[in-house]
Amino acid sequence: MSDNEQRMDIRHATLHSVAEGVQSHRRLEVHGLTGSANARLLAELLAESDKTFAILVADQKQATRLASDLTFFRHLQDVVLFPNWEVGAYDPLSPHPEVEAERIAALAAMHAGQARAVVIPVRSLMQKVMPRQILDELSLKLVAEDEYPREELKESLLGLGYLPVPLVEDRGTFSLRGDILDIYPAASRQPLRIDFFGDTIEQIRPFAVADQRAEEKSLPEIFLLPAREMVLAGQHLQYFLERLKERCDDLDMTRSRREEILDEAREALMAPGREFLLPLNYEHLSTLFDYLPGASWVVVDPPDIEQAADQFKEEIRAGEERIAASGEPYVASEELFLAPTEIMTALDSNGRIDLSRLQLYHLEAEWPLYRLETESNADLHCQSGELRAGLDRLVERLSEWREQGWRSLLVCHQVGQAERLQEMMSSHGLSLPFDPLKRLNTLERGELAITVGELSAGFRLPDEKVAVFTEEDIFGSRARRRTRREKRRALLPSLAELKEDDFIVHTDHGVGRYRGLQHLKTGKSEGDYLLIEYAGDDKLYLPIDRIEKVQKYVGSEGHVPKLDKMGGSAWEKAKFKARAAVEELARDLLKIQARRKMNQGYQYPPADNDFREFEATFPYEETADQLTAIEEVLDDLQSEKPMDRLVCGDVGYGKTEVAIRAAFRVALEGKQVALLVPTTILARQHWESFRARFAGTPIEIEMLSRLRTAAEQKKILQRLADGKIDIIIGTHRILQRDLRFRDLGLVVIDEEQRFGVTHKEKLKRFRAEVDVLTMTATPIPRTLQLGMLGLRDLSVIDTPPVDRLAIRTYVSRFDDDLIRQAIQREMQRGGQVFFVHNRVQTIDAMADFIRQLVPEAKVSVGHGQMGERELEKVMLEFIEGRNHVLVCSTIIENGIDIPRANTIIVNRADCFGLSQLYQLRGRVGR
Repeated sequence: MSDNEQRMDIRHATLHSVAEGVQSHRRLEVHGLTGSANARLLAELLAESDKTFAILVADQKQATRLASDLTFFRHLQDVVLFPNWEVGAYDPLSPHPEVEAERIAALAAMHAGQARAVVIPVRSLMQKVMPRQILDELSLKLVAEDEYPREELKESLLGLGYLPVPLVEDRGTFSLRGDILDIYPAASRQPLRIDFFGDTIEQIRPFAVADQRAEEKSLPEIFLLPAREMVLAGQHLQYFLERLKERCDDLDMTRSRREEILDEAREALMAPGREFLLPLNYEHLSTLFDYLPGASWVVVDPPDIEQAADQFKEEIRAGEERIAASGEPYVASEELFLAPTEIMTALDSNGRIDLSRLQLYHLEAEWPLYRLETESNADLHCQSGELRAGLDRLVERLSEWREQGWRSLLVCHQVGQAERLQEMMSSHGLSLPFDPLKRLNTLERGELAITVGELSAGFRLPDEKVAVFTEEDIFGSRARRRTRREKRRALLPSLAELKEDDFIVHTDHGVGRYRGLQHLKTGKSEGDYLLIEYAGDDKLYLPIDRIEKVQKYVGSEGHVPKLDKMGGSAWEKAKFKARAAVEELARDLLKIQARRKMNQGYQYPPADNDFREFEATFPYEETADQLTAIEEVLDDLQSEKPMDRLVCGDVGYGKTEVAIRAAFRVALEGKQVALLVPTTILARQHWESFRARFAGTPIEIEMLSRLRTAAEQKKILQRLADGKIDIIIGTHRILQRDLRFRDLGLVVIDEEQRFGVTHKEKLKRFRAEVDVLTMTATPIPRTLQLGMLGLRDLSVIDTPPVDRLAIRTYVSRFDDDLIRQAIQREMQRGGQVFFVHNRVQTIDAMADFIRQLVPEAKVSVGHGQMGERELEKVMLEFIEGRNHVLVCSTIIENGIDIPRANTIIVNRADCFGLSQLYQLRGRVGR
């Protein structure tokens, strides 16, 4: 049989036959993969072979997705992702410390042979890395009951690139307090607490970042790796200084400039972007091919790889030209980066598997070709407008497959969604067991199940009778899980909220000043104590397990409180005045509360299948806080008492979805909903959000604001009175006398604190008559106090949504090229940019500068001295995505949620207060 005939015979392959082919061939191709089938194939390869697989993908996003998929199928901890620096080539920006720590951990796993599968974006492969032997030289082993002089150990940690901090929360940091050393190793999943007795290590224990409490179990030893790829200490610092001096001379730098740069390096005050001088730190650099000498390389979609490599090559070339013209020190690109031709040559010299989505077959190939018959689940996607029919169709197919002996697995991101889907499928006639630990390889023939896990997309293998579905396959695009933060309930849930010299309030002793965390021994016991200083040099040592007694002092900007004296009468007087104010407030509310008690509210029935199906179409994963708030609101609606609930949460934390679910529940019963907002811009945003969520349902939604003409308003008012509009969204226009409802059931108030006294008086009557839901990101003290005292029901959403990415902050000098790259990079991904310039006198000139700097960008200007309608128009255009850059003042500080805006550039950040910068920073990252 000829080679071509043999390849034709294996044209229709199975996962198992491909796994066998890997054992006998140096190179092969696999075509026809869809969804997460490539991850499933790789899991089979890992199970069948003892080889290490290096998996090359086009970009970081694809790498993250594939690593997650592979972990789902593999269900082990030997899958490693090697991220790139996430900054442009030769940019004056430094990689985030967390990214560097992840890279070091990945390099260590590869070096130690502990990584069976390494997922690598092409940018990471093209960049050279620290030499393998450096990891051996700089690894520091600490063993319990051995002796280590603490000052020498501190110097060693600094030499490894660890940063000293007051409180350890991030990888690559440490804190030395008396006999305790807290450290977060680069390759560790948890920070560690090392207890010393003198210079002897007594025990090494993991501890939690949230409450800083150590676990009971202790470790016999730990290995500490460098926290960063550049090691500027000892002989490596000396070598770096010598090479840097030579490089500055080669670049004909002036003596003064050269000495300035060398002084920075000696003092470890490296300017952002100096990491691109990595080749000067070591005699030679390694490549990932050096770290993975015996690995089989898997190339996912080779054409995409080649395109991404060529794009990065061009970015490197442009970056090198830019930095060469800037007068800053740099190294030639070939010293730090591999060319695309070099990586392709290296790939061809190793065992190689090409995976492709294309259904192609090449008879002329010199290596075996496999074609997997995979199918996507697009034909069974449930459109929002026909969810019921879509579920019926899905149930029918799943039932057929079960009779034919298929193994079918439905994967949800969280338990709540899995239980909801199980209930929905049951209502459509198909009973499915839910097992959060179930995986494809544990399914029997003809078995169907629902499980929980992170999987990007499903697939079908008809030849093997296997079907895997994800939430996205059934309900459409959904947000991906990013992180799971612990739920926080206490007033002061974490020591991370405190810094030395902060003002702090003790429930018994009043206002004091926090002076840090102290480790004390008292008799036979010892532990950590908060040191609080009061007037008259009084000191209080508060055990850390009584932290609930204190909270951080919150006052107006710049206000410095007077310290109380322990045992004095001032604090008791202040508490007495507060109690009196509460009593007065309670008397003011007595009438409304009495009317609410006397009036019987409408009792809504429990949620039905229609409501559960509507919940399932939410395109994000609810946080625990958000789910709690939704359940509390639904319980209120089922109660006979009219609801008066306050929902607190930061912008973008999911308050709107709470209101949407409440509105849907009320509208299902034929009652009307009014959503009151303070601005026309916010009304427009909510109108669009509601219309998108209610698409495919019979619920009618309208908006009433200045953006509507008089004729439109008149028509809306008539339809509202006739009951033809279910949900009305508007500004204070809703409070005017000419507006009538046929049957109002729910009033939702967004940002109540931004309404005036007159408006609030009109709102008061609602609370006695209908269900009222109030949402706010920054409640006024009185409103918050009502909630805290139980006079108003309170729900707090303090957990960021799972799709909210960490905000990366870079500090840099004003740099034209950096600004241009930031704007262009955001435009390339379809995003928008805030450029904050807080000088109205020169803001137009700055906008002109941005237009000249990035001619392809559409630039608009917004500030507080503009006319109301003009500013409104500018903001609406930006919200709708018609402009790329908004040059603005701090008017956006407490602005609305614009998910497309993911980059913010703050000009003259030194002129802002920390609280302002924090608020501005919160405009992005959603």
